[in-house]
Amino acid sequence: MRWDSQNISSDDAGRLPGLGDTVVRRFDAPEALNMRFHEVRTKSALNHVPGGTRGLPFEWTINPYRGCTHACVYCFARPTHEYLDMDAGSDFEREIVVKVNVPEVLRAELGRRSWRGDPIALGTNTDPYQWVEGRYKLMRGIWEAMRGFRNPCSILTKSPLVLRDLDLLQEIAAVTDVSACLSVPTLDEKAWRATEPHTPNPKARLEAVGELNRAGIPTGVLIAPLMPGVNDAPEQVERIVEAATEARATYIGGQTLFLRGAVRDIYFAWLREHRPDLVPRYEKLYAKGAYVSAAEKRKIELAAGAPWALRTYPVRDRHRGPRRPPVATAPRPPRVIQGSLF
Repeated sequence: MRWDSQNISSDDAGRLPGLGDTVVRRFDAPEALNMRFHEVRTKSALNHVPGGTRGLPFEWTINPYRGCTHACVYCFARPTHEYLDMDAGSDFEREIVVKVNVPEVLRAELGRRSWRGDPIALGTNTDPYQWVEGRYKLMRGIWEAMRGFRNPCSILTKSPLVLRDLDLLQEIAAVTDVSACLSVPTLDEKAWRATEPHTPNPKARLEAVGELNRAGIPTGVLIAPLMPGVNDAPEQVERIVEAATEARATYIGGQTLFLRGAVRDIYFAWLREHRPDLVPRYEKLYAKGAYVSAAEKRKIELAAGAPWALRTYPVRDRHRGPRRPPVATAPRPPRVIQGSLF
């Protein structure tokens, strides 16, 4: 890995206790201020999703990065940083683990006689196309391995950076199944900047959906999470549905916000700062746990006009535009058995 010494400095001090011996780097870039990137050499690239997990079309995932600079306030993956003796708040956003040897480890794993060629999902935990992927470019090596072994795969991301690798996605599509999904919780600029402060513009994500579909990569849209009082107004949801339809999204899915573990405290702290008027409502909605009740969930999604709650779309007149794509309910995130880092 080659680096421009004028832009990157090595930082050997202050390594975090859950990571052992690592190389710690800082990037001299506005987007990476106050962030550290912990380079590790992982022993495994593939993470197994327990077979008992329902509603998931895959049993294997890859997470080239742990922690995420997107800093989405609602991110369900935040508690995974606690396994590394880091906190789910600022550490998750600023202490990013980079598995620098993921591509070569993946090639070795896919080449094993015992490997059955099962579908592999990327982006199920942290976003593999977060900012630092522009520097490490691990995803190109991962896609090359998928192409080389003709292994079916999929990607979920919030970043149009996925278009950088369109050539490889097309090469994979020529030999096996590959699909993509862009997460677009809101098009409202205020809600976007408040809840996903370091993510790419959601309009650019929808443009990426269109470009991927035009290039032959089946790509859908995920409206998730649906946050009561924040991004669930019917007009907000309808704007996304309309834009996704124009982008020829292969499906539109989503789900209502859930608050597991440390995410609950982080999200409520955000509410008290940004939307104190909503605190009583959330205290009631989430009084019994991480998920709202089934009845409340359906009420919220129907009121928002969420297509996965409505089940069917109105069929448009053929002279007024394309028929809307099918819908899909986003499954709850899997309980992933994370491979050892070392």
